[in-house]
Amino acid sequence: MIKITQEDFSVDEILKQLKNDDVGALVTFLGVVRGESYGQQIELMEIEVYPEMAFKQLNEIRVNALERFRVDDIHIIHRFGSLKVTENIVLIAVSSAHRSEAFDACEYVIDELKMRVPIWKKEHTKDGTYWVEGKKLE
Repeated sequence: MIKITQEDFSVDEILKQLKNDDVGALVTFLGVVRGESYGQQIELMEIEVYPEMAFKQLNEIRVNALERFRVDDIHIIHRFGSLKVTENIVLIAVSSAHRSEAFDACEYVIDELKMRVPIWKKEHTKDGTYWVEGKKLE
């Protein structure tokens, strides 16, 4: 399942959807708006998206991860619009028989999302607004 939305989501509801008799591991990555970035206090984050292309890229990443890792299912939700500090931005939830594959698939999905998906973040601080680079941090 892939969803690009302005609405918040329930992590618990997504995890319930992923559970079944074959699942022994649920691994999640939840990205939230942090209150500080590069020494600046964040007041608001704006997220812009090219929906059709983002959906296409997210679907390709999901399919690749399902083929590459031995996992049962992957749900990806990404929000856009104006978000306040501590609000949810992105959820990647992976179900698998075993934890190792689920962790690997989850990391792969977030790394690929950051590099490939046309989603842009602008942080608002008291000193101005700044676009956030979407590079993988080592």
